Amino acid sequence: MLSEEPEAADLLATAREVLLNELLPALPPDKAFAARMVANAMAIAARDAAQDAWEPETLARMAALAGDPRAFAAAIRAGRFDPGTPDHGAAAALLDDLTRARCVVSAPRALGKG
Repeated sequence: MLSEEPEAADLLATAREVLLNELLPALPPDKAFAARMVANAMAIAARDAAQDAWEPETLARMAALAGDPRAFAAAIRAGRFDPGTPDHGAAAALLDDLTRARCVVSAPRALGKG
């Protein structure tokens, strides 16, 4: 029988649930804050692990516009994607997607998620 390995995000979510629902209630009050901080870090790591599948497509879009991230940043500074330029829309959409992806990981409430 073929079994599938659990994903890192799923493992972190399960461990976080155990921490919050089983271990935290048994901890002394002076340790509760630290446990919640660990649980929040686990949630961020799980969201970050879930984003890994998204990265190759984003890097391909960036490569099509300017190459690697450094070249993309240099092209932005040089004005290559300023309003009115042919690739402005594609670069703006990519930057919007990158910003949203970072928010999904570090601040999902800012996007109305979480």
